[in-house]
Amino acid sequence: MNGGSVSVEAKPTAELNSVLWGSRAADWAALQEGQCRPVYEAVLERLKVGPGTNFLDAGCGAGMAAQMAAMRGARVSGFDAAEALLAIARERVPAGMFLAGDLETLPFADDSFDVVAGFNSFQYAANPVKALSQARRVARPGGQVAVVTWGPPEGMPAAALVAAMRPLLPAPPPGAPGPFALSNEAALRDFAAAAGLEPVDVFDVESPFQYAGLDEGIRGMGATGVAARARQHISEAAVDQAHAEVLGKFKQPDGSYLIAATFRCLIARA
Repeated sequence: MNGGSVSVEAKPTAELNSVLWGSRAADWAALQEGQCRPVYEAVLERLKVGPGTNFLDAGCGAGMAAQMAAMRGARVSGFDAAEALLAIARERVPAGMFLAGDLETLPFADDSFDVVAGFNSFQYAANPVKALSQARRVARPGGQVAVVTWGPPEGMPAAALVAAMRPLLPAPPPGAPGPFALSNEAALRDFAAAAGLEPVDVFDVESPFQYAGLDEGIRGMGATGVAARARQHISEAAVDQAHAEVLGKFKQPDGSYLIAATFRCLIARA
């Protein structure tokens, strides 16, 4: 699951996101991607992904969700901007097909998949509705499309992780979607409908971020494309310091770190 691609202007963003998200691909795969395992499990279960399912993960990152779908017996494809992450996905799922590019131009034929999932990906495309429309196009008629985004930020501890990077990033362009743009259920349903999908269900999944120690937390949070963008704009030291400060609020008695996080999931019919 991407923590959100970094869209800085209204044009395809694959080249930019490949650099940002691929900069620390190993740390993303080892430390950060697994923070959302409960979300992957819940969505795959709700969609009844299993033997014979043609499954596409749009914005697949290092392929953890795709790997979990494959373990359920699905035929798996993945699509992402970052070649460094796709290389890990190919190792995890040797039988899968993993391609690179922009979400607005999925290189798959119409009606190819039973299930298309986007874990925190569609809303960060240069044109989010176009990206989700592509998911609808490649889903078979009556197939299922899942859109996963952050849950409402009010009262959610993990929102502090997002806020920690905000002062270190360049100003977003006017009208750019924020990380919580689709957290409102009505907005999420409207987003699906605008892409030609029929919203069916919305549910939330608790998926806390857990780190064994401070170094692990800094490395995990530093593996996101947002952190990479902040390093480009300010410095690595400033990013690490901001992460250390926010993690300090969530230190447990045993020295580990636990940050409660909620993700909102929409299931729609193509």
